[in-house]
Amino acid sequence: MANYTGSCLCGAITAEIIAEPKWVGNCHCPSCRRVSGAAFATYAGFDAAAVKFSGDTPNTHKSSPGAIRHFCNECGSSIAFEGEAWPEEIHLHIGFIKEADSLKPETHVYTKTKLEWLHIDEDGLPKFDKFSDQ
Repeated sequence: MANYTGSCLCGAITAEIIAEPKWVGNCHCPSCRRVSGAAFATYAGFDAAAVKFSGDTPNTHKSSPGAIRHFCNECGSSIAFEGEAWPEEIHLHIGFIKEADSLKPETHVYTKTKLEWLHIDEDGLPKFDKFSDQ
């Protein structure tokens, strides 16, 4: 079984993840772009029970109906997303995971709202207008 670790920028929040990710993907929705400050956000989805936070407790913000974002209250690092559409699952920002280099994205989602200047056609990954199970 895989063992990953996570940390926010200041180190106040850490995590141990004892599981393989269910998926790794790039989200192009406006909310994910805003919370990440980037052209898209990359997440690794895990069973929530496999993720054990330590140190400070992540702060939360209800960003839209059925969506909760987790972040560090000290440094502001984006940590995770949880949505009602994926019960018992947590989506960790790839930048939070120390072993991120081993977690290659498998898909692009919400491509209908991607930035026009961003070209993702050459990476060979499947592209979806929304999440495939919504």
